[in-house]
Parts: sequence; C-alpha cells; structure tokens
Amino acid sequence: MTAFFIAFALFILFYINTLTNTLCIQKEIPDEKQPKVFRTINVLITILLISSYVEVLFK
Repeated sequence: MTAFFIAFALFILFYINTLTNTLCIQKEIPDEKQPKVFRTINVLITILLISSYVEVLFK
C-alpha cells in the first residue's frame, strides 16, 4: 500500500509541476517570481498528500 501511495504521490507532484509551468507561461509570470510559485504549490500539494496518507493509514 505504501509503495503504491508513494508512486501515486510522485506522479501527482510531477503532473502538478507540469501544470504550474503551463500556468507560469500562460500568465507570463516573471522568471524571478516563478521559484516562489513552484515552492508554494509544491509545499501545499505535499501537505495535502501527507494528510491523505495519514488519513488512509489510520482508517
């Protein structure tokens, strides 16, 4: 179960980063602000994935 969830989480993070890159290109976000956008989204998605894992683990 853990291996499946880790593989799923990595796929989700990769896909979210692809979507974030598309957002930055579409909205013409300056290059100096892009790392902050990526970091914020990655932290929030990681928190969401960890909380989902904990919920599944203790259910």
